[in-house]
Amino acid sequence: MDIKDIQNLIKFVSKAEVSEVKYKTKDFEITIKTPLAGSDAVYAQPAVYHTAPQAVAAPAPAATPAAAPAEKAEAASDDSKYVTIKSPMIGTFYRKPSPDKDVFVNVGDEVSVGKVVCVIEAMKLFNQIESEISGKIVKILVDDATPVEYDQPLFLVDPS
Repeated sequence: MDIKDIQNLIKFVSKAEVSEVKYKTKDFEITIKTPLAGSDAVYAQPAVYHTAPQAVAAPAPAATPAAAPAEKAEAASDDSKYVTIKSPMIGTFYRKPSPDKDVFVNVGDEVSVGKVVCVIEAMKLFNQIESEISGKIVKILVDDATPVEYDQPLFLVDPS
């Protein structure tokens, strides 16, 4: 890996808004930490514990939509006025930046464009998910530390 490759990797890491990236080959190793790194190094630890249950917990999200139609039938008119924040990737959903920190958002909180609402861990990388709309969080649709699919609804936001 030459200096140009390292510079490109640093630019990529800073744009991806992750706290730390380690790259290792048989004769080369580099670790890049961004200002987000602070105490987030502790946060990377739970990923080990959540990788094994994913296979077991994977059917749970599939079961949730099956139970939801009765609920959606009566609330369909109410939910239609809300905007959904969806998962941009497959991974594990976390409401907190680390186990000892507060959640990013709660029901009733105001969010604006660009505000971080959650983190999705994919392959040991923690990706901050930002709101694409401004409004008030009405409902959190996913439990903390559960697997999510691409395009799965995560939050309902009232844009008014």
